[in-house]
Amino acid sequence: MQLPDEAIAYNYQHLLTPMLEEWTPGAELRQQHFLAPAKLRDLTPRVLQVRSQVATERELKQVPQEMQPLDAGFIDLPQKLLDQHKKQGDASTLGRVLKLAERMRERVDRLVVLGIGGSYMGARALFESLKSSYHNDLPAKDRSGTPCIYFEGNNVDNDALHELFEMLSITCVEPDRREECWGVTVISKSGGTLETAAAFRAIRREMAEYYGLHAPQLKDLVVPITGDAGSLRSLCKAEGIADENMLPIPDDVGGRYSVFTPVGLFPAAAMGLDVRALLLGAAAMTRRFLEERFENNPVLQYAAVNYLMNTQCQKPIRVMSIWSRKLEALGLWYDQLLAESLGKQGHGPTPMTTVQTRDLHSRGQQHQEGMRDKVINNLVVKACVNPPIMVGMADRNEDELNQYNRKGLPDIMDAALAGTNRAYYDAARPTADILMPAVTEHTMGQLMQMLMLATVVEGRLMGINPYGQPGVEGYKRNMKEILKKAAQ
Repeated sequence: MQLPDEAIAYNYQHLLTPMLEEWTPGAELRQQHFLAPAKLRDLTPRVLQVRSQVATERELKQVPQEMQPLDAGFIDLPQKLLDQHKKQGDASTLGRVLKLAERMRERVDRLVVLGIGGSYMGARALFESLKSSYHNDLPAKDRSGTPCIYFEGNNVDNDALHELFEMLSITCVEPDRREECWGVTVISKSGGTLETAAAFRAIRREMAEYYGLHAPQLKDLVVPITGDAGSLRSLCKAEGIADENMLPIPDDVGGRYSVFTPVGLFPAAAMGLDVRALLLGAAAMTRRFLEERFENNPVLQYAAVNYLMNTQCQKPIRVMSIWSRKLEALGLWYDQLLAESLGKQGHGPTPMTTVQTRDLHSRGQQHQEGMRDKVINNLVVKACVNPPIMVGMADRNEDELNQYNRKGLPDIMDAALAGTNRAYYDAARPTADILMPAVTEHTMGQLMQMLMLATVVEGRLMGINPYGQPGVEGYKRNMKEILKKAAQ
């Protein structure tokens, strides 16, 4: 049953310094390490100014040199895609995404997604959060007509790619059967990213061996997602892949902000997800960002609180503590978003993703008693999709669980969260909660847009450009130079 969607909220009150608290050693530490409410009040006017700045930036037609790159197109894109689809139907970008995804679902039982960084991490977060954890293990008849999904091209791990090819060669023997057909989507804005380009060349070779050197599947079962110009588009045209088989990446949207372009939407649609609901959730969060007061605006609250925790409270390590295993890839997506956007000019918080309660048994000790350099943002899902698994009664009670027989796993999770927050509060370790009503397409759209917008706002508060990644380009140049010298 589809749970009703609600608005995502950010509860940061318990990391504010308590007022008129009786002196204890713990209270003294909270005065030192928690955020003074006055600092947040003082920052609020500046945060509102930054919102106006970001709103203005997204409307610029010509970008001054000192502001480049300015990849603010993601802000309005969800609503634009929905509006365009309503007017143009199948001819719109969203219409083409849906049509190509439907064709891929009809023709293949396995889909390989090639991309690195922002070209795959958003799609992977959607896959892991919204599909069954065992999706790829299910028989085709139990996957509702959606293919198995595999992510590659995000490294140059020889053995990992070899194992993918080995799996495909074992499970796919008759290319005339849909159950044994596989396709690929390759995602790269320029096509110049070596990891993805090398994987795509190897994939094309495998496809030619399986389907035949001149088989139509080499064109029909490949969906490139790329920019208007670049080596990937040129290669695909030379291979005879039609323009209608290729999907665009907008020029004004950077890789790590691209989850609501075809970069994330096509894989999501191929998985059978409701991409309209994703876009509706993202558009709703954009409206809240632009229109709501600070008191009801999770984007501004999250940006302001975490900015102050980093700059005023000396908490440079930002822990995304996820209380749902299915959202771990969402945390990894946010790691990249934060690190590449704000890690510049010797500044920027360091992201870290943990999954609870698993990592309470590994990192929990350090977070409780280690260096006081962390702020913890709990990502809390308020409602499970499935009925609770109960502890129940048992004839043997050596495990002493019969006393909890009327409790379920959600109750245990709630108790663990409350107990952890209480322990951190007592030890003056600041925590806040992102409250997610349930894991649905609509709430994932809200959450991902909230984190992208908050990252941009925080970058502007820091006085740095949250777009572009000059540090990443350095390793790419060096890698290619080393390879060229070795080939001589």
